Amino acid sequence: MSYTKDIEALSSVIGANSTWKDINPESAVRMRLQNRFNTHLDIAKYNAKIMREDMAAYDADNSKYTQSLGCWHGFIGQQKLISIKKHFGTTKRRYLYLSGWMVAALRSQFGPLPDQSMHEKTTVADLIRELYTFLKQADAWELNHLYRALDDAKEAGDAAKQAEIIDKIDNYETHVVPIIADIDAGFGNPEATYLMAKQMIEAGACCIQIENQVSDEKQCGHQDGKVTVPHADFLAKINAVRYAFLELGVDDGVIVARTDSEGAGLTKQIAVSTQEGDLADQYNSFLEGEEVTDPSTVSHGDVLVKTAGKLIKPTKLASGLFQFRRDSNIDRVVLDCVTSLQNGADLLWIETPTPNIEHIKGMVDRIREQEPSAKLVYNNSPSFNWTLNFRQQVFDAWEKEGKDVSGYDRARLMSADFDNSELAAEADKWCQNFQRDAAREAGVFHHLITLPTYHTAALSTDQLVEGYFGEEGMLAYAAGVQRQEIRRGIATVKHQDMAGSNIGDDHKEYFSGEAALKAGGKHNTMGQFENN
Repeated sequence: MSYTKDIEALSSVIGANSTWKDINPESAVRMRLQNRFNTHLDIAKYNAKIMREDMAAYDADNSKYTQSLGCWHGFIGQQKLISIKKHFGTTKRRYLYLSGWMVAALRSQFGPLPDQSMHEKTTVADLIRELYTFLKQADAWELNHLYRALDDAKEAGDAAKQAEIIDKIDNYETHVVPIIADIDAGFGNPEATYLMAKQMIEAGACCIQIENQVSDEKQCGHQDGKVTVPHADFLAKINAVRYAFLELGVDDGVIVARTDSEGAGLTKQIAVSTQEGDLADQYNSFLEGEEVTDPSTVSHGDVLVKTAGKLIKPTKLASGLFQFRRDSNIDRVVLDCVTSLQNGADLLWIETPTPNIEHIKGMVDRIREQEPSAKLVYNNSPSFNWTLNFRQQVFDAWEKEGKDVSGYDRARLMSADFDNSELAAEADKWCQNFQRDAAREAGVFHHLITLPTYHTAALSTDQLVEGYFGEEGMLAYAAGVQRQEIRRGIATVKHQDMAGSNIGDDHKEYFSGEAALKAGGKHNTMGQFENN
């Protein structure tokens, strides 16, 4: 891409049309560069390639893991990417995560809902489209500032500054990054999954995460009562997502297969097996039940299954659900993951009860015995008490090493009484290094936090409310919000500009010339922030 050459090329097009005499080729090029993706399907294709490149880079060097934060509104996603570019200079290996939990809790027309797939099917695609609309606007906003700086350099006759700015335009890095999008358990049968996946891909999704729970009994991964489905049912939905990607021309779309088997002790149905040792038989072999050797022990309504060479009567609950053996969860996780990778999934997601690297590694090592390139997307979940978990892990490690831990109460380690202790400092180091260590030791390619911005919105609101409605009054906003925006260089302090006011003014000038009625004149109060 070359700003100068693009202007030259478009000048020829415009010059060939005599009635286009009022069209400025440089202005047209600026508008074209502000909109680098004509459709959101173009975004899906662009980002699928990026994810594949990142996966290959991780395979070669596991320090090159990727990260994301969950966002529940386009503005939140936009500000996240603007901040990433501001602090790190690049968006490389940084994604967005779209959490089904936050869609249910914050975006449903029913109002706040638990994470049980009760929200509208179209809401997920709507949020993907919204996120990318805001990310595209972030491109337009940042480029608009470069264009204005270029005009100032031209007016000042500063050729070196012009060349510097044009180089930034030519090598501009978009805010548009991959989104890992949660389709829950597919919202119905495989056809419903396919239709919803199409909507999500058309909205821009290059990566879809799907879980092996029963769609109409779906629970949050950190809630009780999870019910899994036989592998054939889950693989049909993985196939449905793949067909949706292929139909829309996203040939390298990414599928994340999530297993909830570690925490799920129930199944709604017995898998259909045709021969001993097949996939369905392996699934059924995990069922809790009594071996039947005497037909007279079978009661009316009992279900019998022949599995692993035995005839068993599975434990059936009053709900009609069947129970797995309590010690079978890790074996089921490994089988789920290997089966998913061997049948079309690209990445794995394992829900775990705690953020314990040794535990995650134990499962991944077993999976990699059969699938050496297995990689995880891992939920650094707010459902974990991170402080308590790592303090207890350090306590246990020290105790095992023979170190004196008598000064600590393991059950009370969350107490502020221990905040300045040696153990707390060591636990904070473990937490700080968790993502790096898990990427290296446990095959975690992508680290995400599902709903951090849900919590940050609540926290920042609580802090403002306490001061504003209390003794601080307006100072709570002036010092706690606006002054912090100024000091940290957060662009939203000029909220009119962030919302597109300057972009609109420049476009008006393109369209109407000197007759344009602009909003950003000398009486615009945004001028109060110009020299901060």
